[in-house]
Order: sequence, then C-alpha cells, then structure tokens
Amino acid sequence: MLSQPFRLQFISTDGAGEHTPDYLALGPEAVWLLDVRPGARIKPEDELRFAAAAQAAASAGWRYAVVTGWRRQVMAGIDTLSARRRKMTDRLGLRQQLLDGVHGQPRRFGDLVANTSLPQVARTQAIHLLWHRHLAMDLAQPFKDATWIYRVGGRDDEEAPIAPDR
Repeated sequence: MLSQPFRLQFISTDGAGEHTPDYLALGPEAVWLLDVRPGARIKPEDELRFAAAAQAAASAGWRYAVVTGWRRQVMAGIDTLSARRRKMTDRLGLRQQLLDGVHGQPRRFGDLVANTSLPQVARTQAIHLLWHRHLAMDLAQPFKDATWIYRVGGRDDEEAPIAPDR
C-alpha cells in the first residue's frame, strides 16, 4: 500500500488540473488506485479529478475506486460484535459446540446456534467468538440468522486452542 503515490497532471475542457490520489494498493491479483473522501464532501471539481484518476488507472491496467465510507450494515455488524468483546466464561461448554458446528463446512448463524444445547446462550458465545476471531463472517452482508459463519484458520487440526474465559 503506497500513500499518495504520485501527482497526476491532466487537461480538461476547464484547463489544466492536477490531483494526488490517496493510495495505490498492489495486490497479487490486481492493482488498485484509491481515493478516499466522504460522499457528502465530494465537490464537482473532485469529480473531475476522480475521472482523470480513473482514466489514468485504466490506461495503466489498474482498477480505480473512490471510497466514500462504510456500508451501513458494516458499522451495525461491528457494533453488534463489539458488545461481546469483554471476557466471558463458558461454563456450559458452548464455545466448543459452536466450533464443532462449523467443523469442515460453514453454517448459517441461526442454524449454528440452534444446534447447541442452549441456543439462546449460544448466540452470545458465538458473537464473542466472532469478535475474538475464532469464527468469521462476511461483514459486507448484514448480520442476521442467515449469515454464513466460518471457522477461522487453515485445517481444523491446526487451529489454536481457545482460552477458557476469554
């Protein structure tokens, strides 16, 4: 990731202009040129600069995007998960039931907790495991019972043990 990688000079019908994109992200599959600006703060002159950056990126074979903020469901999902970030005990052994529930394949959140000995309490433990990255989900989708939950790590036998009261 390169911050403010270059200054772009361009000519439009309005005359000469320049723009410094915010980031150049070099990945194994693609290169992204990125500008970051809250949507409400984008002015007409910014749109012209972004269009010039998009053309420059395309001519280099790169992808281009303007990041205007988080999707609403991402912040709601993070807020839900962070509510269970503090230490919790697991006297009922629900964490292992949840981890076993996604052994080898992902499960929908509602199904995963429903298949434990105490589904109502398992919801809280599952959210705790998500926050502490023992389970994973796609934050691009709204968090609900239909959300796919995955076990974190490579193969199941390589995963780190869970702390008993984390």
